[in-house]
Amino acid sequence: MSKFNNIYLIGPMGAGKTSVAKQLSRLTKYPFYDTDKEVENRTGVSVSWIFEVETESGFRKREAEVVRDLCEYQHIILSTGGGSVVTPESCDLLQQNGYVAYLTVGLEMQIERTSRYRGHRPLIDFPDARERMEKLNEEREPLYLKIADGSYDTDDQSPRGVAYSIFTDYQKFCENK
Repeated sequence: MSKFNNIYLIGPMGAGKTSVAKQLSRLTKYPFYDTDKEVENRTGVSVSWIFEVETESGFRKREAEVVRDLCEYQHIILSTGGGSVVTPESCDLLQQNGYVAYLTVGLEMQIERTSRYRGHRPLIDFPDARERMEKLNEEREPLYLKIADGSYDTDDQSPRGVAYSIFTDYQKFCENK
């Protein structure tokens, strides 16, 4: 399979991966997938439930299976979970099978965006959510940077603007390979 068939979005929760992926899907006419939604569709339960019953490691196994399966597809947009990069196999598959766009977000904007989803974000549904986000960001940023083909700040751009930037870079990337 050509590396240039798919666009994968990585980055922390609240970076706007799902919103940007929807815009990229409209722009490219590629179908859009979200790893969290795919896990929920396959299991019939919420991500929060899986975290509670199977712990984070159980969820990561399910997430890695979804990434593995979706990397077999061609011409897709995939919004990954913020922690998908902690699984080395997922990192390898994303890097080998598509253009990897790393969406960045400042901590204040991340807090603002994720506060709307309390109760649905098991890793930050704690009183110390700010500290947890800082810690997760610090741990995961090197992993994001390691596999990213491009990096995109989402603080001051609309999802559509970020999608256009990614698409432009994706086209240039494909031409140069």
